[in-house]
Amino acid sequence: MITANLFMFVILAVVILGSAIMCVFTKRIMRAATFLLFVLFGVAGMFFLLDYTYLGAAQISVYAGGITMLYVFAIQLVSKRTLQGLLEHVKGSKIVGRALVCLVGFVTLAVIVLKNHFIDMAATVADTEVPMDQVGSALVGADKYGYVLPFEFISVFLLACIIGGILIARKEDKK
Repeated sequence: MITANLFMFVILAVVILGSAIMCVFTKRIMRAATFLLFVLFGVAGMFFLLDYTYLGAAQISVYAGGITMLYVFAIQLVSKRTLQGLLEHVKGSKIVGRALVCLVGFVTLAVIVLKNHFIDMAATVADTEVPMDQVGSALVGADKYGYVLPFEFISVFLLACIIGGILIARKEDKK
């Protein structure tokens, strides 16, 4: 039996996957940024579907609003000379190597999921509802199952993005 939640989940999953595929395979960089925006809105929709309104609002304001606009500004600041040789650089034997890396990653992920019985554990836990205070303490907790380290990685990654944006935006000295 198809419920409304399952129907919305399928629609959001199709939007997220379709937009992600189009983001990767489009040849125009502004369209890629637009498809990334659709992906981030779809993820926010998933949060709203799970009744995590704060995380959905944070997803829209921080990622869909802030990070996507940062990407658009960086794209606008990059000169066309920088982007002209991008397509020729990707062609050739590098595509085969990248496809091989993707295949190895997919096989590794499949082995991990099947070996650890995540699907069986998810089916037994699916009927229980986790209170929001437990989710919050798990996200910011410093104990064994806390998520402080991923947030630190994200902060370092965003700092690297900001430094990269500054380096791209500054004028090159012509000698």
